[in-house]
Parts: sequence; C-alpha cells; structure tokens
Amino acid sequence: MIIIGLDAMGGDNAPKEIVKGAAQASLKLRELDMLYLFGDEHQIGELLTKYNHDMDKIRIIHTTEVITNNDKPVKAVRRKTDSSLVVGLNYLKDEKIDVFISAGNTGAIMSGSLLILGRIRGIDRPALATMLPPMKGKTPMLLLDSGANSECKPNNLSEFAVMGSVYMNKVMGIKNPAVGLINIGSEETKGNTLTKAAYERLSQSNLNFIGNIESRQIPDSPADVVVCDGFTGNIIIKYTEGLGMAFMHILKEKMTSGFFAKIGASLLMDKLKELKGMFDYSEYGGAPFLGVRGAVLKTHGSANANAIKNTILKSRAYVENNVVKTIHDEILKMAEEAEDSEEALLQDSLNE
Repeated sequence: MIIIGLDAMGGDNAPKEIVKGAAQASLKLRELDMLYLFGDEHQIGELLTKYNHDMDKIRIIHTTEVITNNDKPVKAVRRKTDSSLVVGLNYLKDEKIDVFISAGNTGAIMSGSLLILGRIRGIDRPALATMLPPMKGKTPMLLLDSGANSECKPNNLSEFAVMGSVYMNKVMGIKNPAVGLINIGSEETKGNTLTKAAYERLSQSNLNFIGNIESRQIPDSPADVVVCDGFTGNIIIKYTEGLGMAFMHILKEKMTSGFFAKIGASLLMDKLKELKGMFDYSEYGGAPFLGVRGAVLKTHGSANANAIKNTILKSRAYVENNVVKTIHDEILKMAEEAEDSEEALLQDSLNE
C-alpha cells in the first residue's frame, strides 16, 4: 500500500486542475493505494463532485492557509504552518504518507523540505531533477540541478551525479547510467573553475562518467544523466520548453497554410501527435527533489490535470524502489571511499 500526498492548493491552476488530475488518477490507482489531498475541504469537495473519481481512494486533509508564489519561501514555511504545503510535508516527515507532490512555489517546497525533512546525511545541497525529452528512441534524460541551486561547488555537482544515477537506475530501470557534465566544450581542459574541478572529481569516481557535453549535444547525447549548476540548468529547461512550443506553433502554421499542406497534415496526423507528445511536459510527471529525507516531487507551476495525474501514477516507482535510502547509501559509500583514498595517500607519503 502506498499513500500519495498532493498539495491541492499549490500552482497557477490550483485547485481546479490539481483536483481534476487527482480524480483521474484515483481511477487508475492500485487496489490498496490511497491519495491524500491537502487543502480547503470545501473547495476540494465541491470540485470532486464535477469529476468522475473513486472516493474510496481519496481522503481530504483540511488546511486553512496557502503559500503563494509571491510569498518569501522561508518566512512562509515558518509562519503559514497550516498551509497545504507545510501540513503535507509534515505528514511525509511523520510517515503518514509515502510521497508528497506539489505544483506550488519552488522556493517554498525546497525550503520546507530542508526545514521539515532535512538533508540526507552527506548531501550538501539537494537538487531539482528534470526529465528532458528523449531523442532517437532513447529514454528521457535527467538534468540536475534544474533550478534549486544557482551557485554550486564541485562537490555539489558530483553529488548531483550520484543522485541522478541512482534515480535513473531505480526509477527508470537503466543499468549503469551514463553521466555527462554540461560545459562549453567537450575537451577536459574547457570550462570555468567549477566545471574543471567537477570534471576531475567525476573522472575519479565510480560513476559511468563519459565527459563534458556541450549544450547543443544534449538532445543526441549518450548520457542518461547530465549535471550542472541550477542557474545553467534552469536556463536549459526553460529554453527547451520555449523552443518546443515555438517549433510546434511553426509546424502547425505550415501544415495549415494551404490545401495540399492540410492534406499532408491529415495523412501525418498520428505521427504529428507522437511528436507533440515527445515535447509535452505533462506526460513525464514531476521533478524530484533529490537529497532530502523524503520523497518530494515538484510539478510544473502551470501543471494541468494530465501532468498531475501522470505525476501521481509515476510517483509509485520512487517509493517502491526506495530511492531516498539508496541515495543515502551511495553517498555514504562515496564518502568512505574518499576517506580510504586520503588515508592511502597519507600512508604512501609517510612510507616515502
């Protein structure tokens, strides 16, 4: 049995699209699974009457406050203790739910996760991990950090690589995921102080590190995990999203610009739908906050019902594969190996 918590009041389209997505997901949940909706009981209950759902799988947890995008994250988490976000995270901390999902204020989710759940031991900074559209039949690529940490140290990027590898292995089923470092050139010597130091750390790790990756190589890269600081990552995902929307707009315009174009479009309709699906963020589910002591997923701020439904259904793998514990174990192992290496170097210098 898995209990999934959902912030019904977080996001640009809350609570309507959140509750609609929850209703759709309730019809597809496994027999013993449950869905807890945190938010205003009256609003949620009224919306549920409009959508087909399985009430036996939905429980409403009434809250009286909402953290908005205009709130200062840390202050809001500390003051709005009866908000849907804070109450949901406390349920996760107390193990009353197994995973918590929100489309709300990213900074508040991050702050709340750190203040209420805390970091996994050995993790300096948690990261927001986002799936990028797949190319040439590949599985989606995981990018982290995609916005939680604007400034990073080399050890942060190596931690991101470990966490991303664990996630892709345990959730996506990829054995020995390939890891790439986003840089301005593929050569080892390229980049700034951060990327050069991160390259050295990653090349000495036990990860399947394949080297630097230029941004133009990302769509066709053999990497399963790509790491960078959150400032760079956030620019990448937002530009990718914008480019995808612009491409689909141009394609639609060209395909409807004349009689023969419309005939061609009708013949290619199935393939065009497949193409649209590849660039549709709502099909991929939420982005996990990796590195905190709990399963927390962040969906797009403007998430629609389909995005919420898919995030709910895909969150089970995060819980079933015990991603949080596995990351903890891998980080601990990495720290022990680093200590052993330092001791060996010290011993060699003494012997000399």
